Amino acid sequence: MSRGRLAIHAHFHQPLRIDPFSGVVPEEPAAAPFHDWNSRIAAECYRPNAERGNLRRISFDLSPTLAGWLAEAEPVAYRGFVGAAPNALAQPYHHTILPLASALDRRTEVRWGIRDFELRFGRRPLGIWLPETAVDLPTLRLVAAEGIRFTILAPWQGTRIDGGDLDTRHPYRVDLDDGRSLIVLFYDGPLSGAVSFDPNATTDAERFAHERVAVRLAGRPGDGGDPLVVVATDGELYGHHQPFRDLFLERLTDNRPDHPAWEFEIVTLPAFVAALDPAALPEARIVERTSWSCLHGVLRWSAECPDAADGRWKAPLRAALERLATAIDVVAEGELARLPGQPDLWAARDAYVEVIDGAVEGAAFAVRWLGERATAHSRRVLLDLLEAERWRLAMFASDAWYWEDPIRFETKQALRAAARAVRLVDGVAGTRLEARLLCDLELLRSPSTGASGVELYRTALAEVGQPPPAVAASP
Repeated sequence: MSRGRLAIHAHFHQPLRIDPFSGVVPEEPAAAPFHDWNSRIAAECYRPNAERGNLRRISFDLSPTLAGWLAEAEPVAYRGFVGAAPNALAQPYHHTILPLASALDRRTEVRWGIRDFELRFGRRPLGIWLPETAVDLPTLRLVAAEGIRFTILAPWQGTRIDGGDLDTRHPYRVDLDDGRSLIVLFYDGPLSGAVSFDPNATTDAERFAHERVAVRLAGRPGDGGDPLVVVATDGELYGHHQPFRDLFLERLTDNRPDHPAWEFEIVTLPAFVAALDPAALPEARIVERTSWSCLHGVLRWSAECPDAADGRWKAPLRAALERLATAIDVVAEGELARLPGQPDLWAARDAYVEVIDGAVEGAAFAVRWLGERATAHSRRVLLDLLEAERWRLAMFASDAWYWEDPIRFETKQALRAAARAVRLVDGVAGTRLEARLLCDLELLRSPSTGASGVELYRTALAEVGQPPPAVAASP
């Protein structure tokens, strides 16, 4: 009989820090002595884990926007991730809370994430990490339709279909009610919590292995088979949030002959799932619209929530950006209808990730969609509108709503993304969407300073050297 198994999964993500107007990361004094937080976290976490070989012994997902920055700014760390490609899972592109997104936005986020994965890792992804593990059935149906076989959820995000206790030491099959199913691995709550939040739990890898992991693996799961324990955490935990945690990870996952043998086998999730027969798995159902970091479903990213001290600004901000997104889409569809070949906005948008990732030149992309005879002006209109779509998708990154106050960098970054998108569209179509955006932003206030959304918008632009809106706060 084989031993039980332990899989460590690390979710690597940082807020998108590049200025949407210049394409560079502004200096962040709080990250000193480094230029910015990306650089600091790379030095404390990404590079050490790559150099120690940790990425080759765990499974992980790497957010596409962070991967793009690493490829340019931290090649050593980036090569470490790419070199561990068999262990990688995909991630939707902008870390958007998918159950709160429209159907077309979900599709683009998932397709961009999968295509970015293919371009970086050279293969189709077997699994996907959903941002904040926020889940509902439409999202699972979408990822399954795109060829994804499995995802990872928190233990409170599922129930057994037969009413029994959910044993997280066993993979499950979730029926999606459309002829498809998806494998779900539920991570171990106590162990994942200990690694994330208990500094005493990880001071000694051998003690952790023998006294915690082995105990959790004791006994077979109720459905038979050798047990699997999944520890899932933020990847930045290993060396950035917790100094020396990368050393713990190295020791825990390295079973070299000169190390004492653990009572279990270290496995990676893609390799583990590849050997599974979904039909042989017990069935579970998901708990709709739940996540791993909000005890109230997905409320943290849409309204007031007890997990954040004061979230009265969140619903007005989401409503303002959703109205802006709808307006941008309507204008973009109308403008594309005037171009040669009348390209479909949604199909062109789904394909535009190749331009963002540098796999296709913008000029070649425009020719593909408009034809060789299209004028330079028509090509510019197409590319400007799709660039506007890129940033209007980016403004829904989950980080903007996570914290208690919109004066933080993450919310300002969403406002900068909105400004970039709306100014591109107003420039192409002669519309005044920015004026309408300002009207909607007047509805929100910072709970700490009382600053309105318009004041926050102006400050966010001023901090990256962009001119204030040339319109009053009325349409």
